[in-house]
Amino acid sequence: MTGLEALAITAAGALAGAVNTVVGSGSLITFPTLLAVGYAPVTANVSNTVGLVPGGVSSMVGYRRELRGQWRRCAILGIGTTAGAVLGGILLLELPDAVFDAVVPALILLAVALMALRPSPKIHEDGNRMGGAIASAFGTGIYGGYFGAAQGIILISLLRLSFAEPLQVLNAIKNVLAGLANLVAGILFIAVADVAWGAALLIAAGSVVGAQVGARYGRRLPGEILRRIVIVYGTIVAVILILT
Repeated sequence: MTGLEALAITAAGALAGAVNTVVGSGSLITFPTLLAVGYAPVTANVSNTVGLVPGGVSSMVGYRRELRGQWRRCAILGIGTTAGAVLGGILLLELPDAVFDAVVPALILLAVALMALRPSPKIHEDGNRMGGAIASAFGTGIYGGYFGAAQGIILISLLRLSFAEPLQVLNAIKNVLAGLANLVAGILFIAVADVAWGAALLIAAGSVVGAQVGARYGRRLPGEILRRIVIVYGTIVAVILILT
């Protein structure tokens, strides 16, 4: 790895950390960067997942105020995320890369449509919607363990249908669950897959800094602005995946 390649990977990690914290889909920055410098697709995916774990922790720290009173909810949803991420990581190691290619853009566009719904769906009490939220956490956990690009966009759109919370609070919960999916899949990959540690460490360093920057400015966005950002960015991500 040359010095220029190391710089590019670190910068990609920083940008991905910021994007993941505010919206999601930072992997669309780091993963192509790893491919561009010569890593094989599975190695790049595995190393990217491991590298983004510290950025996920950093995003939780950045959103700690919004997470006050939400840890019990996060713990319950985390069970679904953990189970899904294990399954998604196994699928990544066992299935061809093209398996999810056709469905991922459709999933993202569906999430964008859900986010665009106005007025918001009627939200029942926590207990009545927790089952659906756990199912959502499990499904997005599978996707997060498999690839994860735009996992945050899909997750926050589904959480919005389950909980009557400000969007910034849901974004904080999203950061916890997406970070957990990366952590679980990362542990699996470290145990059984080939991690390019140099690249993973560079992404980790960049993502920690980027997540703090993203949290500092992203937390200040009004809920309506954040909703529009998710809609626009999610549509762009879906189009990019369709065309590539």
